[in-house]
Amino acid sequence: MATWRRDGRLTGSQRLLCAGLAGALSLSLTAPLELATVLAQVGRVRGPSLGPWATGRRVWLAEGPRALWKGNGVACLRLFPCSMVQLAAYRKFVVLFMDDLGHISQWSSIVAGSLAGIVSMIVTYPTDLIKTRLIVQNMLEPSYRGLIHAFSTIYQQEGFLALYRGVSLTVLGAVPFSAGSLLVYMNLEKIWNGPRDRFSRLQNFANVCVAAAVSQTLSFPFDTVKRKMQAQSPYLVHCGGVDVHFSGAVDCFRQIVKSQGVPGLWNGLTANLLKVVPYFGVMFSMFEFCKRIFLYQNGYILSPVTYKLTPGVDQSLKPQELRELKKFFKPRKLESKKPTL
Repeated sequence: MATWRRDGRLTGSQRLLCAGLAGALSLSLTAPLELATVLAQVGRVRGPSLGPWATGRRVWLAEGPRALWKGNGVACLRLFPCSMVQLAAYRKFVVLFMDDLGHISQWSSIVAGSLAGIVSMIVTYPTDLIKTRLIVQNMLEPSYRGLIHAFSTIYQQEGFLALYRGVSLTVLGAVPFSAGSLLVYMNLEKIWNGPRDRFSRLQNFANVCVAAAVSQTLSFPFDTVKRKMQAQSPYLVHCGGVDVHFSGAVDCFRQIVKSQGVPGLWNGLTANLLKVVPYFGVMFSMFEFCKRIFLYQNGYILSPVTYKLTPGVDQSLKPQELRELKKFFKPRKLESKKPTL
């Protein structure tokens, strides 16, 4: 997940809204690639290995163009609760890892972010499982009609624990994911041959993309097994379309390697990596656009089109402080006195 430096000129709700809108737009634009990734991981793409384009074309012809966005609505809805839980957990972990002077190291910050991500994923995990079920089902003959119907159906047919099937893979996958992020961020100064605090926006964007690509590649086998466990159900057609039969997470690893070899754990990686640059590109652009709108609304900049600062406004003031200051210095209209006899 992308992170931005906290800007004190925005309120907490404004920052959350910026991140939510940016995430929803980036998810929606890269949804066909996410669909190709999940179908390849689960094993719905049968026969010779198909690329993202061929997979999307097959889904389009079989189920219609709307099928390319299966599960995207659920993915967008879970953004706000997931972000809120992650932010709250991250603040708690940062306090735990701070030293006596209130400082936190880069390694501790990455670990805090990873732990916060795990907490948010566990809390919102049922929505992730439902998103996978919606993707693997046929839209023309759906087993689930939406988020609420899928939740109630899975709960009634398979029990509450079925909503958390594969959640342990999320925790295990966080280890290589954090290692990959740390590996990239520890070598940034060597890669760019300069101090980290002088990186340009383009360099920071490239850093996020490289870190995401490395981290997701290292943790992808865990994600593949998780998707298969999420999709597998005796109540779905062809058991959810899973290409191997297994009794648990370890057995799933074993069956994949046995039937497809070790590379089978990385099925769908190409589509997943293809969406990294457009995903974070749209996310950063949309976040900055929303941020400019709120900065203009709060009175810090002259126009939402540019970052030209408002003359005479102290940029270190918080929004509430700036509003109070404007009220204090607001010119008051003198009431005209009526002549008296």
